[in-house]
Amino acid sequence: MPTPSSEPPVWFITAASSGFGAAIARAALSRGHHVIATARSAAKISDLKELGAVTISLDVTWPMEKIEEVAKEAYAVWERFDIVVNAAGYMVQGAVEEVSHEETMAIFSTNVFGALNVTRALLPYMRPRRTGVIATFGSLGSWRGFPGGALYCATKWSASAIAESLRLEVAPLGIQATVIEPGYFRSGFLNPGALIQSQKRIQDYEESAVGEFRKVVTTVDNNQPGDVGKGAEVIVDVLSGTGVGEGRKVPVRLVLGSDAQKVIRGKCEETVKLLDEWKSVSDSTDY
Repeated sequence: MPTPSSEPPVWFITAASSGFGAAIARAALSRGHHVIATARSAAKISDLKELGAVTISLDVTWPMEKIEEVAKEAYAVWERFDIVVNAAGYMVQGAVEEVSHEETMAIFSTNVFGALNVTRALLPYMRPRRTGVIATFGSLGSWRGFPGGALYCATKWSASAIAESLRLEVAPLGIQATVIEPGYFRSGFLNPGALIQSQKRIQDYEESAVGEFRKVVTTVDNNQPGDVGKGAEVIVDVLSGTGVGEGRKVPVRLVLGSDAQKVIRGKCEETVKLLDEWKSVSDSTDY
């Protein structure tokens, strides 16, 4: 188990105001676990406070010094962090040419740099205890690019790469790292307001796969196959070493959803086929 069974684990969760962050917080609280829930405004997670969570304001795009202050404040509550969940993230929809530099920096600041800085701020408190789990949200987009979502996919591929590398770095310290990769879930992620559209729109792309994807999103929203409640329960099981995770190590990646299974398996099969097709060319470049 990632945490001692004699005491409830302490969770630190970002973006706990909605989606998976909120669902994970509720699932952990329902089991009697300690939860430090954060959101850009603590007022938005008063419902979690009523359920027993400690709530703190945290915008993951804040300067590192301010995030470190939040980490210090949170650590003082139970003087430990057992499970960290980097759940903050969003998608900007638009072709590569349409998404501006400022919009690109903004999505990376939340989805990648935010998770990195939260991890950096909490690790100094986790290392001395030689135990704990750090989970970051990837996506189906960690594996498969799609028109109109290049920048989102780029952030999620980054999340996957960072988690894989971090896992190797902290394993000798008794800490586990993983990336959670859900398929399409009814989390509100694609709701109007949550899904950000690039400010620039180029007519040529309206008649391309980018335009088609924009139309598809409106039909997919609220019709996704994944159940966020069920997904959150599995996440809590796996990260706390209970239920389906009992007696098992936290995997390098936790894939959720039958659609994610299908897409990732397809990508793996295509990649192996590609490697086989070009093997002689690849090998020809060696000394």
